Amino acid sequence: MCVPGCHAVMAQRLNRRRLLVGSGGLAAAAALAPVAPVRAQPASFSRILDLTHPLPPDFPTYDGGSNLELETLVTLKNDGYNMSRWHLVEHTGTHMDAPIHFGEGVHSADQIPIERLVVPLLVVDIRSKAESDPDAQLTPDDLEAFESEHGEVPDGACVAMLSGWGARAPGADFRNADADGVMHFPGFHVEAAEYLMSERNAVGIAVDTLSLDYGRSEDFATHDAWLPTNRWGLEAVANLDQLPASGATLVVGGPTIVGATGGPSRLIALV
Repeated sequence: MCVPGCHAVMAQRLNRRRLLVGSGGLAAAAALAPVAPVRAQPASFSRILDLTHPLPPDFPTYDGGSNLELETLVTLKNDGYNMSRWHLVEHTGTHMDAPIHFGEGVHSADQIPIERLVVPLLVVDIRSKAESDPDAQLTPDDLEAFESEHGEVPDGACVAMLSGWGARAPGADFRNADADGVMHFPGFHVEAAEYLMSERNAVGIAVDTLSLDYGRSEDFATHDAWLPTNRWGLEAVANLDQLPASGATLVVGGPTIVGATGGPSRLIALV
């Protein structure tokens, strides 16, 4: 998600975290970060659904540029086999935000325990809000309404926001930038992220938009609250509208590049 335009904000937050280290605040937060492994349910399934958008070079990106290029190295005709080199920004297409994307002393993508990547998946539908307000956010009220109908968010779950934005990909409307370049799309309100940490024990959140934070965000408050606690996020998730509100299992095929802050991921739902 993060691009050059957000580096100043990131630098400010990094300086603030360094101050917290001196006061012991970050150490206290790190002590709360581990989440006990939870076995995903159900144990059996009858349908497999791909939650991943194909990734062409012109897939919409947070900064509006092209974050993917393919360089042909050898060809079947000339060399007997095909091979290309990828040039890409980690946070492109359907991808993972690893904890280290916004945190220090927390997991990079390759370090996330595998048992925290096969988890119960819940889908909170805010399409009615998003249809009338592109700046809509998933709030604690939405979570409480969901739980009143479907039960509490289980330990170790991933909670996904279904805003309907996935249908806009890969068109320019996926970014939905206005004349001033400000993007307008839904995201998680920071208070919803805090609810899922303090009142529940979720390990992941997911969105069908370009960012965990809504498009107009200037401070990335949700990223900053969620990721440093050793939790992960998923952005530009596809086909959430084809899932039940609860009962599915999510398999996150995240990147295993050492030190990666995230990367394009293959997401699979078992229903």
